[in-house]
Amino acid sequence: MSYLVLTVLYRLYLSGFVNQVDGFTENVSYATEKILVYLGLKVNLVEDALNEQYQLYVNKQYLARIIEGCNSISIIILFNAFVIAFSTNFNQTFGFALLGSLFIYVLNILRIVLLVVLYNLYPQYGHFLHGILFPVIIYGIVFVLWLYWVKKYSEYVSKITKK
Repeated sequence: MSYLVLTVLYRLYLSGFVNQVDGFTENVSYATEKILVYLGLKVNLVEDALNEQYQLYVNKQYLARIIEGCNSISIIILFNAFVIAFSTNFNQTFGFALLGSLFIYVLNILRIVLLVVLYNLYPQYGHFLHGILFPVIIYGIVFVLWLYWVKKYSEYVSKITKK
């Protein structure tokens, strides 16, 4: 139920951005640009409002686009729905969901940065990197977070049942 509620809320949020990039995607795009510039790449980020995306250029060459699906919110919703499904008390659940969401958000930005760097060096591996390797990594990390949460939850339940 929480997945449905969070997804509907997110879709309502997105419906306010017609022919413009939503705030989450904008934030991810600019954070990616700042990190890439810090790493020494000559990056230019161009908003394409009509297509609701940012186009990323490296050394004046188009390299990638950053769209709503790149902002990690959908995976954060999935992560939080699982955490809520196995919730403990409010503070533990809220704290883990918040910290986990922030971790996934930052990890996603670093994922995009690394994808851009690797695309730039090895364009022939673009499909493998974007379509296979990085999804396995990010979903694998989310799975590990879920396992940790269930283990913590199980310990919490066993403490309560012993009382």
